[in-house]
Amino acid sequence: MTLTLIFTFMKHLVLALGFLFSVLPISAADPETKFLNLGADISLELVKLPPGEFFMGSTAEEKAWATGIEGGATPGTTREAPEGEPRLTRVKEAFWTGRTEVTMGQFRRFVEESGYITDAEKPGGAPHCFDPEWTGYRFTSGTVVNPWKATEGKSWRDPGFPQPLREDFPVVCVSWNDGLAFGEWLTERERKAGRLPEGLVYRLPTEAEWEYACRGGSKESHFFWWGSDIEEGEGRLNTSAIDFLPGRTRTWPLAKVPWSDGFAFVSPADHYGERGRNGFGLADTCGGVWEIVLDHFDPAGAHEEAHFANENPRPVCRGGNYFDVPGNARCAVRLGLRGPNYSDSRDGFRIALGSPCEPKP
Repeated sequence: MTLTLIFTFMKHLVLALGFLFSVLPISAADPETKFLNLGADISLELVKLPPGEFFMGSTAEEKAWATGIEGGATPGTTREAPEGEPRLTRVKEAFWTGRTEVTMGQFRRFVEESGYITDAEKPGGAPHCFDPEWTGYRFTSGTVVNPWKATEGKSWRDPGFPQPLREDFPVVCVSWNDGLAFGEWLTERERKAGRLPEGLVYRLPTEAEWEYACRGGSKESHFFWWGSDIEEGEGRLNTSAIDFLPGRTRTWPLAKVPWSDGFAFVSPADHYGERGRNGFGLADTCGGVWEIVLDHFDPAGAHEEAHFANENPRPVCRGGNYFDVPGNARCAVRLGLRGPNYSDSRDGFRIALGSPCEPKP
């Protein structure tokens, strides 16, 4: 081999390596987990996920189950349509994501250190919370009575749960804006401390990253991360179940799983331990609280790359919640929130660490 050929080969090798590391800022040598010390004995654990492929969306069979007797979602609505048919989707870069949803204790550290005020706490803020005067759906009355209503004075500090609050509960009554602000705070904090890898930021996961993470590495079009049988979900998730409202003798009158998950409302993060973790080791990806992601809602279906709307943005939330019917705790379920400042006592978020991904003008 001549010197010219050697030089040419080395030049292309350097360019190729440069491209590789610019596209994949997270390498195989990086730790599988990260523990962030947030101060005051509060930490946040992240799990590294490799690049990979999965099938985004749901089959006709899955949609039929979701609106059937076990799933309990309302048939004849458009809720399942935006999931789309299963299509191969690629997550091109490795990223880290929270082992659990961000907890009240972790969010409290953010607020204490930054002085941040959430959308729910600002003038006019009124997150949707459980109505303590609600006594039933009253199906035969002609007008169904919803147990959630816009409530002034409620926020992540007091989401209106009729049960004692715990610092290890997932934080709720937070908006898309609040999730972005938490990520910006973590980014600045870790960068100042010299602990932030070059080219990475803390942010909400994209919709594709979230579903990939939720499915736990499986390429099968299962309803849930563990498979497609809801009966196998016992001891794995927090959803509408056989649990009495505090101080009452009735359960939710909607479709529910036929066991007690231990909580009429939200359960602590990672409460179900190893049985509640998927193939990536992530907890509470199905059920728990709706997880707000980075993308804006597209009724035509989710995107492989982050999707942002120029007008009337509606952030996407994924994964179902502690009150919702089992059909809405599936990996493919996706809803659009009313807006970037909307908050609800069923909505929280999970943080991610990856390449910057910002809305384009």
